Amino acid sequence: MKIKKSLAALTATVSIMTLATGCSSSGSSGVVDTQADKGLAVMGDTITYDPNYRPPLWKTEKEAKEQILWGLRQADLVKISDEEVQFLWGCSPEQGAERVLALGAKLVMVTLGPKGCFLKNAQAEYRCGCPQVRTVDTTGAGDIFGGSAVSRFLELGKTPEQLTQEDLAYMARYASAAASLSTEKSGAIPSIPAKEAVLQKMQETY
Repeated sequence: MKIKKSLAALTATVSIMTLATGCSSSGSSGVVDTQADKGLAVMGDTITYDPNYRPPLWKTEKEAKEQILWGLRQADLVKISDEEVQFLWGCSPEQGAERVLALGAKLVMVTLGPKGCFLKNAQAEYRCGCPQVRTVDTTGAGDIFGGSAVSRFLELGKTPEQLTQEDLAYMARYASAAASLSTEKSGAIPSIPAKEAVLQKMQETY
């Protein structure tokens, strides 16, 4: 089974490489692209992964689960939604985070929609809610959450395993505030808020 993936910054010198699962274009199933699997082991210092599950893109739920689980096993840092946790295991966000860590990830970020997010690594965990906003369009909010969290991760300059609860709180609050603010405007790219606006929202909320 060929995996249709989007790989960003596919060089040996990058600090972050992003893996996203898409749909199977061949229609076959049962075999993972082993060349891609080997390549992921040597490219990039940190691999991030967002399943971004969209049912219409998959021929069967079984195939979707197989490829998402494959992606989870490759990643160091995972952003996954509570709905995707339910789809894979039918469990709580906290239990889902434990399962992702057991697959090899070093940091898990579970988004909870309007309820906020839950972040966990081997030594700490943190949960927070979302700021109150006037929602107009939720398009791209999940991606803005993920990108904002990764940008704060890079700013901290630590490995996923080294992040403390204080670090997780900073990432969670910033990403939640950024994602919430993005829903006040239409469109995915135009709605990305400036860092100053996000920090101000964090001060007002947390």
